[in-house]
Amino acid sequence: MKKIDIKTSATIFDHLDELSKEDYTLMEKAVEARKKAYAPYSKFNVGCALLLDNGKIILGNNQESAAYPSGMCAERVAIWKAGSEYPNMIVKKIAITAASLNNTVSKPVGPCGACRQTLSEYEINQKENIEILFMGEVGKIIKTESLLSMLPFSFDSSYL
Repeated sequence: MKKIDIKTSATIFDHLDELSKEDYTLMEKAVEARKKAYAPYSKFNVGCALLLDNGKIILGNNQESAAYPSGMCAERVAIWKAGSEYPNMIVKKIAITAASLNNTVSKPVGPCGACRQTLSEYEINQKENIEILFMGEVGKIIKTESLLSMLPFSFDSSYL
């Protein structure tokens, strides 16, 4: 038997104004997207903004259905839109923000498991890291240098 240590790192910012101009702008776009979310059932609005290597910013937000929970997360809406409209572009960064109509979300909200899986495939296929920034409605912002750093022992097409 062999034991291994898995390490990851993240940078935690106390305020949006501590971010670089590029990261700040991307998070602002994620907030704009969040405000347009359609979440009448969960009342939990999520916005996502992706920065592509051509400079384009792609937005996504969660979309719910009366057949709840058969909606779609903001991150997958955005990444699939990017893949559909710009199939050969590299995703450089993703900013995610969440807010609730029931209470103030003051802790950073990272991607769910299904979104981590989907985003990891894009990172693996493009062979370049995707930086992830995430926050709640207010409060601290977490930044990781790679999606895969959030998902050790990831599952990818090499297993199929």
